[in-house]
Amino acid sequence: MDKTRRNFIRKTTLASTGMVVGAGTLSAKSYGRILGANDRVQVGISGFSNRAKGALIPAFNGHSKAQNFEIVGVSDIWNRRRDEGSAFINSLTGNKIKQWRNNEEMYDKNDIDAVIISTADFQHALHTVQAANAKKDAYVEKPFAETMADARVGLKAVKESGIVFQIGSQRRSGANYHAAADYVKSGKFGDIVMVEMTWNVNQPGRWRLPKLVSEIKESDTDWKRYLMNRPFEAWDPRKYLEYRLFWPYSSGIPGQWMSHQIDTVHWFSGFDHPRSVAANGGIYLWKDGRKNYDTMTAVFDYGPADDANSGFQVSYSSRFTNSAGGTKEIYYSNGGELNLDSNKVSDNGGLSERHAKAMGMKPNKLQGFNLSENASKVVTSANTGADDMTSLHMLNWMECVRSRKTTNGPVEAGYNHSIANIMTTAALRTGLKATFDEKSQNVLAGGEIFIY
Repeated sequence: MDKTRRNFIRKTTLASTGMVVGAGTLSAKSYGRILGANDRVQVGISGFSNRAKGALIPAFNGHSKAQNFEIVGVSDIWNRRRDEGSAFINSLTGNKIKQWRNNEEMYDKNDIDAVIISTADFQHALHTVQAANAKKDAYVEKPFAETMADARVGLKAVKESGIVFQIGSQRRSGANYHAAADYVKSGKFGDIVMVEMTWNVNQPGRWRLPKLVSEIKESDTDWKRYLMNRPFEAWDPRKYLEYRLFWPYSSGIPGQWMSHQIDTVHWFSGFDHPRSVAANGGIYLWKDGRKNYDTMTAVFDYGPADDANSGFQVSYSSRFTNSAGGTKEIYYSNGGELNLDSNKVSDNGGLSERHAKAMGMKPNKLQGFNLSENASKVVTSANTGADDMTSLHMLNWMECVRSRKTTNGPVEAGYNHSIANIMTTAALRTGLKATFDEKSQNVLAGGEIFIY
């Protein structure tokens, strides 16, 4: 185990460094051209995924004319996805779409100014490194990273390159979430004392693609390029297509669902990451060969590092096996709750007059109001076909590419949700409490560095 661990650390470090050095050795023509105010921004798609097809490209296309942007090509290591992606984009735009066999080819051709990255979960940070070293602005799907080594190299590349970066945490462009953040930060809510979050579905087929698994051939893709810095193993079509069910290609529930919700905790509270995480779970029902859990619960402790008696707790639970309870995000203070399911602030659970009086205190009851009604109105005439938050998140990135301002989802947000995700994965897989070492920027489980 120790030998395997050391080898993986060495390989990860070398591979991550190689991404920085290797991308930096691209020819001079691969670097971005200087855009004039009226120039059309040329965009490439890195990874023609279901998310790209169903949300990202429609959101982009809905704003492309007004923002003077266009998608000019698709990079994907599977020839089928290249063909499907170019045909899909052509059907929306009528334009002839270029195809690149990989990102290196895309950047070396220098046909783009910016890129939308929608590849496998574990690849996002390393593909960000490629974009940053080629000086291409990037919209990157979450999660940002599934290991701290990848997260650190991705953060460094973005900061040093100065590219405009948007992590695909679309809640950060939701008007109701902005209203909630403003309300909490105003002090009117009071101190957060507890947060409850759930994400429950009853979907045995979630992240399963059996038909495609039976059809894909190794010869039609590039398995070694797909693995990047993960330990080499023989071709496995399930790990290529159903990667969200298999660690270390994805953490599953934490990376896909929890990353959205835990990001709002960081945003609203100002804390970058938890002090500690305890978690457990298992594959309790859907025993189809998956390695990532179908059910999990994590408990987070947040607060200042120098004051263990100050802060709050977050409980997060998720299951594939029963959808009761659905998706829930509720913030509690001593005066009531902020509910992002109903989008209402209420005095529910606040300190009553009876119990306050018994202790010589004053009652504490929040004044209720509707977050949606108090949110700043965002006006857009584009009917993109994507959900409103994704549409607005894409628009925010496009506008920032023009203005060079910081996006709603800066790289630090992606880095911080990755810390929380990796701490959760460490706790789930070791059974130990996970903490974070600020000096080394490593996740620890039982005091030892967690890798995979």
